[in-house]
Amino acid sequence: MGGVSSGPGTSPRAPVQPPVWHPLSLEEHPIDQAPSLKVIVVGAGIAGINAAILLPAKVPGLELTIYERETDIGGVWHQCTYPGVRCDVPSHVFQSTYAPTKDWSEHYAQGAEIKAYWKQVAAKYDALKYIRCSHSVQDIKWDEAKSKWLVTVTSEQNQMVDEAHFVILATGVFSHPTLPNLPGLSDFEGQIIHSSRWDNKFDPTGKSIAIIGNGSSGMQLLPQLQKVAGRIDHYARSPTWVAGSFGGEKIDKEKQVPPEVQATFDDPEAYLAYRKEIENRSFSGYGNIMKNSEKIEAGRQRFTQIMKSRLGDRTDILEAITPEFPPSCRRLTPGPGYLEALTQGNVEYITTPIQVVTKHGIKTQDGKERHVDTIICCTGSEKSLAPPFPVRSGTVDLSTAWRPGGEIGFPNTYLGIAAPGFPNLLFINGPQASAATGTLPFATESQLTLAAKILRKAQSQGIRSMAPTLQATEDFRAFCEAYFPRTVLSEECRSWFNGGQKGGRVIANWPGSGTHANMVRKEPRWEDWEYSYQSETGNRFAYFGNGWTVKDVEINQDPPGGRDGTREVDMTPYLNAASVTGDLDLRAYHEVWFEV
Repeated sequence: MGGVSSGPGTSPRAPVQPPVWHPLSLEEHPIDQAPSLKVIVVGAGIAGINAAILLPAKVPGLELTIYERETDIGGVWHQCTYPGVRCDVPSHVFQSTYAPTKDWSEHYAQGAEIKAYWKQVAAKYDALKYIRCSHSVQDIKWDEAKSKWLVTVTSEQNQMVDEAHFVILATGVFSHPTLPNLPGLSDFEGQIIHSSRWDNKFDPTGKSIAIIGNGSSGMQLLPQLQKVAGRIDHYARSPTWVAGSFGGEKIDKEKQVPPEVQATFDDPEAYLAYRKEIENRSFSGYGNIMKNSEKIEAGRQRFTQIMKSRLGDRTDILEAITPEFPPSCRRLTPGPGYLEALTQGNVEYITTPIQVVTKHGIKTQDGKERHVDTIICCTGSEKSLAPPFPVRSGTVDLSTAWRPGGEIGFPNTYLGIAAPGFPNLLFINGPQASAATGTLPFATESQLTLAAKILRKAQSQGIRSMAPTLQATEDFRAFCEAYFPRTVLSEECRSWFNGGQKGGRVIANWPGSGTHANMVRKEPRWEDWEYSYQSETGNRFAYFGNGWTVKDVEINQDPPGGRDGTREVDMTPYLNAASVTGDLDLRAYHEVWFEV
């Protein structure tokens, strides 16, 4: 490796400044006597539930509280109860890696079953004791003097301010639905429903209904309502690809795992093989997002053929709905029964832009007004990915700074996990975190494992606060801006990937594959962080304590291990059956964090 030499065109080194030296008084505790660490997680969807299970297992001395705005856990699977809501990836990969169930009733589970599964997992691991439902976080503020976050929380009973060393935002990207910004919407005299805030008392039978939006919820709702509604006007601002589902299956035709396959699931090896097969597929489609890939054109032809065959002789709809942008620019949506519903006599597919909402219906820019009883808005959630409440450090509030036109203008994160200037604040499944391949549950577990490493480092090394440096964050942003133009995610389509702006900055996605993201998260780059320390002198090694470990204290007691002498102190956990037989993986040898 070469060094830096002086010579023509080089600058002389700056004089080396002598280090600042402060005397240190030893702290009287063993190095591994972990102090308590208070952590608040916001949100009890899939990320929050996993946090309630994994973080207490991975962080000794953790004091954990999870605040959930809704009346129950489950996130979007609690929030979204509209007819037809379901997952568009197989149930057997939309579950935790550590608590699988073999008994999914459908290959692509409906929302209620997904929620029930995650509630069951939370109960199994006694995670509910950490979760406070019907507690809405209103404001988060960093107190520099205390080096703590002040979290304002409201419930039915009162408002309070809680404090924490760390806050983890697990609010998700679909938890704050937005109505369309349409003139006159508030003047409509009928019922307005957002798909994410479904009115379970709503009876569509015989009604004239407007459905605005053709994303996932619009596609899932239309075929359900079309069967009973009198008339449906379906407004679509943008064309969209309607694909076969995960791996190309049609989920309306293949709802069940074949019985002969299901019968093998009692054999753990057979079930593992099945699960690995379908989960491997979720990691295999990375080429589908790369520009100029043969897979892009093949996908375009395949999806066009699927749409053509399902629309039959309705070439007018095929022409209107087929995008110019390539598949995967937006999230692909299977839409079981959607295209078939568009061809029915009581459905009109409308691409003319909406001009105004009137008292009795919707008027489009061609001057035509269509009267309806109900307007259903399938218009998604807040797309800026800014926090839904103030998150303040110094003079900066991420809830405004990250929005278009704000001080920063977009979510500027370090590896999707943290932000410069916001110490002890972490994100799970937030901006720049969603990889194009892989599964959400595994990605969530991977991010939480990284979060646990950060928490353990702060707790065990006397760190008062830590935040990514601005330079490291800017370097990550530079990589993102160099990477995404290679992908179809940067093409001219609107999606939550790009904040709903055609050709806009990609703010939701990880700049690489799912495997790439997991590899980066495996080994934290501690040099990318700046730290302050608990020690009054700022000495980074004050956490060494008095030179003892807890085991040293225990084995030096008389008798060793405590008063009754019954507790065996194992000073050599590295010597075990595997080390004697040699049946071990040397790559992982001596690397288990809790084995000291």
